[in-house]
Amino acid sequence: MPLKIIRENIVRLPVDAIVNAANPALRAGGGVCGAIFDAAGRDALQRACDALAPCPTGHAVLTPGFDLPARHVIHAVGPVWQGGGHGEEALLRGCYRSALALAEAHGLQSVAFPLISSGIYGYPKAEALSVAVSEISAFLMHSDLLAYIVVFDRSAFQLSRKLFDSVASYIDDRYADVHADAERARRAAFCASQQPAPPGASPALENVLSRVGETFSERLLRLIDERGETDAAVYKRANIDRKHFSKIRSHRDYRPTKPTALAFAVALGLTLEETKELLACAGFALSRASRFDLAVAYFIEAGERDIFTINEALFAFDLPQLGG
Repeated sequence: MPLKIIRENIVRLPVDAIVNAANPALRAGGGVCGAIFDAAGRDALQRACDALAPCPTGHAVLTPGFDLPARHVIHAVGPVWQGGGHGEEALLRGCYRSALALAEAHGLQSVAFPLISSGIYGYPKAEALSVAVSEISAFLMHSDLLAYIVVFDRSAFQLSRKLFDSVASYIDDRYADVHADAERARRAAFCASQQPAPPGASPALENVLSRVGETFSERLLRLIDERGETDAAVYKRANIDRKHFSKIRSHRDYRPTKPTALAFAVALGLTLEETKELLACAGFALSRASRFDLAVAYFIEAGERDIFTINEALFAFDLPQLGG
């Protein structure tokens, strides 16, 4: 864990392995495949591939990365789209499973995937993304692998139009008057600051500190126990890795980022009010002045608990993703 969707050129990533959207002959091609061969050193990578070819559709093989920042290349052979009625989804899922199994077998810690088959093989991008996310996230529920889905540019990323419009409408409906609200709050705060405090109104510092409530860590661990959950199940659903969670558990005063705190709220299935309470323990609040806050609130109110589905939408809106 975790899984991140990023916009980057895959050949530049310093990960243990990048995945090549390969053809069965494992020959240098165009698009992502050609870029990987060029960056690795076309002749050296082709010789390594020739020794392993052919590779059946739905399977993957591993070679060195040669001149790439990545140490290895996993060559996964995806299906050509023929309308969806010729087993394309099963073959594409097989690609990801085979690539992930290779990563696990070779003890790799980080892998970057393109959207396999979504280029010249014609697999619809929205469906290709859905397969990628579901297969990788299922694997990560029992693995500590760090995985990336790499999108070269935003035009290559397609979120469901219905979902995009629903989130956009929710944000617009609540974002419209926020500047007027913020201005009223600013004026009220200014007026309050001009009023002198009455004598004896300020309690002693030690009295204030003695009333500090639960910390974020204490609240989180209590919620996990109350719901009969295991730590591992929750932090994996929250897109948080084991080392990160260990810091949370061992430090009473741990201060999370807002995306981390919200990730746990989603993983625990908290209501919007419960989410606000958990955020308050970390010193945060949900704000109508934040498109990020509004987008996450939309999914919490809709009962969506799949953090990877939420992160797809956040990526589409160019917002931070949930998790560590």
